[in-house]
Amino acid sequence: MNPFCPGPLRRREFLRAGTLALGGIGLEQVMAARAKAGKTSANTSVILFWMWGGPSHLETYDLKPLAPSEYRGPFRPIATDVPGLDICEVFPRQARLGKRISLVRSLHHEMSAHNDGSIELLTGKTPERPDPTSTAKSEHPDFGMIASRFRGRGRDGLPQYVGIPRQPFMTRPTYLGLSHMAVATGDPSDKAYRPPNLTLAAGVNAARLDERRGLLPQFDRLRRDLDLAGSLDGVDQFRAQALDMLTNPAVADAFEVSRESDGVRDRYGRHLWGQSCLLARRLAEAGVAVITIDALAPTLSDRYFSWDDHINPTTRWDLADAMRYRAPFMDQGIAALIEDIYERGLSERILVVAAGEFGRTPRLVQRDGLIGRDHWPAAQSALVAGGGLRMGRVVGATNAKGEYPAERPLTPQDLLATIYRHLGVDPKATLVDFFGRPVPLLHSGEPIRELV
Repeated sequence: MNPFCPGPLRRREFLRAGTLALGGIGLEQVMAARAKAGKTSANTSVILFWMWGGPSHLETYDLKPLAPSEYRGPFRPIATDVPGLDICEVFPRQARLGKRISLVRSLHHEMSAHNDGSIELLTGKTPERPDPTSTAKSEHPDFGMIASRFRGRGRDGLPQYVGIPRQPFMTRPTYLGLSHMAVATGDPSDKAYRPPNLTLAAGVNAARLDERRGLLPQFDRLRRDLDLAGSLDGVDQFRAQALDMLTNPAVADAFEVSRESDGVRDRYGRHLWGQSCLLARRLAEAGVAVITIDALAPTLSDRYFSWDDHINPTTRWDLADAMRYRAPFMDQGIAALIEDIYERGLSERILVVAAGEFGRTPRLVQRDGLIGRDHWPAAQSALVAGGGLRMGRVVGATNAKGEYPAERPLTPQDLLATIYRHLGVDPKATLVDFFGRPVPLLHSGEPIRELV
């Protein structure tokens, strides 16, 4: 029996159990701000395996075995069942999925700092003032926030945007409002994992919560008297939606990876990345539009906490050692996810994407017996699977040393246009910023024709 949902729950009983919040912001506050216009009724989902730090394209999906030794790196490619679709030898499970994946090898942009590159990939907007300190925050919402805005309230009150175990930290909803931030789940591999933030604030019992709820109409009357611009219209409606979400067992059920069989959980792997992929599949199957998996630190004691494979003589950070360590976690989790969506007949509805903010320098850095690569936005790769797209394809190519696109140069905006198309969102649509100015979702980019 599910310890969280042992049976039918009355509204009062559920509120005693807890409240669903995101990023420390109460759900009532968040959903009260949700906009109503521009909705789409698509029933599709995107799962982004976000490899923050910048995975090396030469050690993942675009190896150069014939390049000079100072370029080609420590690993060899392995073949899939699709000619030309070779991947790194550290990904044997993904190599068995050649007909169910496609690779984009010619992505490129100009943002060489982590946050700037992430903002470019996730929002489709090029930062106007690049920040080499990698502390920048976005001036525009990311694609998950935009999907939430256009898709509206999810089925059964499900959120439309979820971040596992956290939401991207460099993007902000800005002019869309806080209601479109991702719900952060926490670590689904934790043995004590429960759906996010399902506990009352300390010192607030059910009686006090009901008392506060009883006072809300009085405050609302006062606020309406002061609301000369009419900006509070619809607050009651959104509060009711928030409470419906809190009292609907289907919401909690979607987050409960413990409902999966031991065999399925073992297949994905009992680690953060494996259980994140499993939770992402459950959420997508339930109808969440966008799920991001923050592929940082596959274990709590992780030495290689990101994909940022510079040499570090102090910590003895080494690219080859880091890849050997991380690859089994990713390979198991993402291969199980792709296999699962095909076996469950979900490959038309769910699109899986694996990418980071940029690639790595083609020429190896070698020092103190270590190897590494630095930031390189001029070339990067991405894996895509499902989404009703054409699989078994390799789109684009870099030159012989992996330095620049040599065939079919593509941009993050092209990849995002492909994602928006799958989500039923017009990439040419516009939003309105704080100053009332129209802002296109994408200033450039077209769905990748080889895939669609």
